[in-house]
Amino acid sequence: MFSRKLKQMRDLVGRVDYVLTAHAIDEMDEDMLSVFDVENCVLTGEIDSRKRDEETLEWKYCITGDTISGEEMSVIAKFGHTGKLVIITVYKL
Repeated sequence: MFSRKLKQMRDLVGRVDYVLTAHAIDEMDEDMLSVFDVENCVLTGEIDSRKRDEETLEWKYCITGDTISGEEMSVIAKFGHTGKLVIITVYKL
């Protein structure tokens, strides 16, 4: 359903053309996740939902995949105004 968007996200991650919010970094620390886990989730996972932000009207996508060690996790991301992928938050499932 979101294959075109997922391909865009994977291309951006592959080019390291993404940013992590401070919140995402805090959540990574809390769940003991690395940037490699986040990248792996986007590169191998699937978009399972999207939601429009009520204030900004931007679409946010939930990607569910695996960490490097095979644990299930999710990444919430959006496309920024500059064309970069913005990783809003991450968490283990």
